[in-house]
Amino acid sequence: METETTRDITQIIKQALEEDIGAGDLTGNLIIPDDYITSGTIIVKEDGIVAGLDVAMQTFTTYDERVQFTQYRRDGTQVNAGTVIAHIEGSGRSLVAAERAALNFLQRMSGIATLTNKFVQKVAGTKVKILDTRKTAPGLRVLDKQAVRLGGGNNHRAGLFDMILIKENHIVIAGGIEEAITRAREKYPDIEIEIEVKNLDELKQALAGKPDRILLDNMDRETLKEAVRLTNGSIPLEASGNITLDTVGDIAQTGVDFISVGALTHSVRALDISLLLNTER
Repeated sequence: METETTRDITQIIKQALEEDIGAGDLTGNLIIPDDYITSGTIIVKEDGIVAGLDVAMQTFTTYDERVQFTQYRRDGTQVNAGTVIAHIEGSGRSLVAAERAALNFLQRMSGIATLTNKFVQKVAGTKVKILDTRKTAPGLRVLDKQAVRLGGGNNHRAGLFDMILIKENHIVIAGGIEEAITRAREKYPDIEIEIEVKNLDELKQALAGKPDRILLDNMDRETLKEAVRLTNGSIPLEASGNITLDTVGDIAQTGVDFISVGALTHSVRALDISLLLNTER
């Protein structure tokens, strides 16, 4: 049965193909004979976590259902440079036309999964879960967040609609931390409530309001440790703000439960992946 997520992905793929190909591939149709059938391999050119093979396959077959796509690795698998991850066969015109859209998805998702996995490895041995944020590419959130999961990370909220996260501007408008939490609890008693705090005084106010989670924004390591001590396990704590691979390990040692990293999706570098077509007919 088709789910909302699969419908979203199908729409994303169709939009990408329309954006890139439109009424047709002028160069491909000019150079490649209509009856030209070929095959090729998709190769990873650097070490990383492969993610998006299913999406790449769907991209090719959405453009031309006759394309044959064979995966040699599963999404979420660690691969080394030079690994052949898929074989593809079909109309030369179709393969060349859909190549860019398919590789764009595959390279971006693999880059996200690879970076996420590096963060996950840095906190190995602690209780910390690595979270993504809403800092995703517009229109690609469902794929960005899928890639985070394939890299071993966890998703925060999907959007503004599935969780309450009370931030600085909300607090100002509501008239205070406890008032904001009270309003949220009264209106949405069954929805998870998280509130952002910037210092230990705000943390104490938040603890009095008993939210479901507290976000510790841009706190240094010593302040995070004190926040953990004050909370004493009563409410899960999430550290956030300019987290890097160099700092995430030390932050995990403070005792927080979650670390959210916007860079997983807003500053990702695509993994180097190529499609190499055979030259023989």
